[in-house]
Amino acid sequence: MAGGRRLERKPVAAVVVTVLFFAWLYLPIVAVALFSFNDKKSLSVFSGFSTRWYDDFFHSAPLLGSLVASLEIAFVAAIGSLLLGTMLALGLERVRSRRGRVVGAVALMPLVTPEIVTGVAALLLFTGVGLKLSLLTVVLAEITFSIAYVTVIVRGRLSSIPLEVEEAARDLGCTPAEALRLVTLPALTPALLASGLLVFALVFDDFVLAFFTTGVDPQPLPVRIYSSIRFGVSPAINAVGTLMLLLSAVITIAALRVPRLFNRTSSSLDLITGGEGR
Repeated sequence: MAGGRRLERKPVAAVVVTVLFFAWLYLPIVAVALFSFNDKKSLSVFSGFSTRWYDDFFHSAPLLGSLVASLEIAFVAAIGSLLLGTMLALGLERVRSRRGRVVGAVALMPLVTPEIVTGVAALLLFTGVGLKLSLLTVVLAEITFSIAYVTVIVRGRLSSIPLEVEEAARDLGCTPAEALRLVTLPALTPALLASGLLVFALVFDDFVLAFFTTGVDPQPLPVRIYSSIRFGVSPAINAVGTLMLLLSAVITIAALRVPRLFNRTSSSLDLITGGEGR
């Protein structure tokens, strides 16, 4: 009985460590958001509430140009990686062979490869083939890096769809292409939407790949922020960072809530892995 009571007690040490961890992780972000509303150009003393730094951001042509560039990169990268990642997932899931397993392992290498290595490799490739660094090279690098995320999510959802469903559609007169379009893809819709939103959020605020593959102008917003803080941190950068954080958080939450729009009860972990709750 006493042993059962001891098991029911909360692990105080674990709770303290968890609280300290999240405080260490999020307090700097809270500070950035707080000082983005400071009415004076100070990053250490909060003297009053003001939105002047947000006004400066929305009247800064370079920052707005970088924001538009980042949104365009994220949108095109999400569409491109969604198309290629879905095709790769279909191929890997439907072709069960040793060669397919090898291809699948190679396709997932970007998930475990340091992003800086991918960025340097992309830079060497683009310069080696004589491709001028621009928003196009950023998009190509981001698509290459993001395909693995789409493949994992879509393939996980695809593995839960019995192959007999497609075979039944063919028995009823559908061609393979029609079975894919009318049966498989609609069943994959939650995973497709979730992976697309997730890639958009990841690419939008990605710095490493953008830094190595971008040109002179317009620069993606994370690179523009880095270039600005080298000459001193302005409170306007706090405003930009806060807006980026809010946008990324909204998109990520939307990605995690997508299954409920389709009357599914998947948990967040199930969604990221492409599975479904029962």
